[in-house]
Amino acid sequence: MVGDAILARTILALDTPNLGQACEWVQQYRERVYAFKIGGALAMGHGLPIVRMLREAGATRVFLDLKFHDIPHAVALAVRQAAEFGVWMLTLHCGGGSAMLQAARAAVADLPSPPLLMGVTVLTSMDADALREVGVPRTPRAQVLRLARLAHAAGLDGVIASPWEARMLRRRLPPPFLIV
Repeated sequence: MVGDAILARTILALDTPNLGQACEWVQQYRERVYAFKIGGALAMGHGLPIVRMLREAGATRVFLDLKFHDIPHAVALAVRQAAEFGVWMLTLHCGGGSAMLQAARAAVADLPSPPLLMGVTVLTSMDADALREVGVPRTPRAQVLRLARLAHAAGLDGVIASPWEARMLRRRLPPPFLIV
């Protein structure tokens, strides 16, 4: 059984398209986990009002993991909308570049409690061959570091990292930059 101390730092993924199931998980775990993550299936099936529904079910922190990646203006509008629905944290794909990341930061800068903006560097499904296929001549580890530094320079709050890169990133990007 997972210890309470570990659960208290856990973000539980609501990886289901079923709203009833997601609300049931929130009610079951709301006192034990730190936050709840909404991915594409739940967000596309129910739209951003799902954030309010989950908060009403007891989720105090909702993490929207849609990895925004578009032109800066479009991302800024999307990030602002997510913030207005009460999202606690959201993801942006760092491959969108510094202008996109900075536009996202500017879009929520005037809010009293803006969401945490977290960069996604390299998807864990991508190896060196997959990176070469899309024109990236670096190893996954080198590309993760490159994009994490870009996220840091653009003013993001942190990055989402696999366990294989978290320690390396922490050595190079000290707090308050977050590694989740």
